[in-house]
Amino acid sequence: MDHVSTGEEILEVVEIEIFAIEEKPLPRARHYVIRVDKEKVTVDRPEISGAEILALVKKTPAQFKLYEHRRHHQPKLIQPDEVVHLHAHHIERFTTMPKDTTEGLGSVSLGQTFELPEAECRYLERVGLKWECVREGGTHWLIVRGWQTPDGYNHRQVDLALMIPPLYPDAQIDMVHFKPFLARTDGRSIQNLTECVIQGEKWQRWSRHLTPQNPWRAGVDDVASHLALVDEWLRREFERR
Repeated sequence: MDHVSTGEEILEVVEIEIFAIEEKPLPRARHYVIRVDKEKVTVDRPEISGAEILALVKKTPAQFKLYEHRRHHQPKLIQPDEVVHLHAHHIERFTTMPKDTTEGLGSVSLGQTFELPEAECRYLERVGLKWECVREGGTHWLIVRGWQTPDGYNHRQVDLALMIPPLYPDAQIDMVHFKPFLARTDGRSIQNLTECVIQGEKWQRWSRHLTPQNPWRAGVDDVASHLALVDEWLRREFERR
């Protein structure tokens, strides 16, 4: 790809995650290194579509969705034909998500103490939302405050809670809990909801799970990818007839 000279220095290679974390403007370069899940790939232009990013890690829009993660924002769904402009804002990385997560009843076995990895803490701080880790008996929760919901729900902002298993990140995070309770503004019911109590308050549990065909990817999936999955569950609710 030819680069038109504008007087600005053009570097050979830049890694976008480094500049996003340091909140520095992304310089012009001949090659850009981006991270998709845990894999780093190189592109030769700063504008690239969602489908092209998936192809870089040998995935297709038919099987996977793509989420963009950047500072001070919730995970953002990238459509296959949507063009991502690497210079437009501080993009940190991308995560992929299989399209076959399911609804249903289920639970996760807990009972030991946990320590959230330092990288996870740094990611949550960069998201820009208030969050805390709380312990209640043998159960451990990550609580994120002020999560924005898509159009169509009775609350535009809710708190969400994720139950963190003792062997995380090798063991999967499952389901999500909301407070206050969510309902559809069109009056249709939301399936597979139950209640649970966290710190003396009632929370709404959404029973949503990964599938045997696409299970938790140890070493790849983390809090960031699960938060993208939460966004997917909220949006997918309105695809149900």
